Amino acid sequence: MRRIALVTLVVDDYDEAIRFYTQALGFDLVEDTERPDGSRWVVVEPGSAGAEGSGTALLLARAKDDAQRGRVGDQTGGR
Repeated sequence: MRRIALVTLVVDDYDEAIRFYTQALGFDLVEDTERPDGSRWVVVEPGSAGAEGSGTALLLARAKDDAQRGRVGDQTGGR
């Protein structure tokens, strides 16, 4: 069976996004690993997903430049 396991979402700030998804929306923090380049690998998934990896999760990626920051909150192209 094929499925989409991970969808990337560009955010302004890792910790702010983690708080929003875990506290406001009830998601679980699956992984938060610092990478050698200073970025982090942050994955959250809906709290109702049950066992880890059972549903689609979000990879929270911090915007790196003005162009990416301009897309935060508008990643669907205005649709």
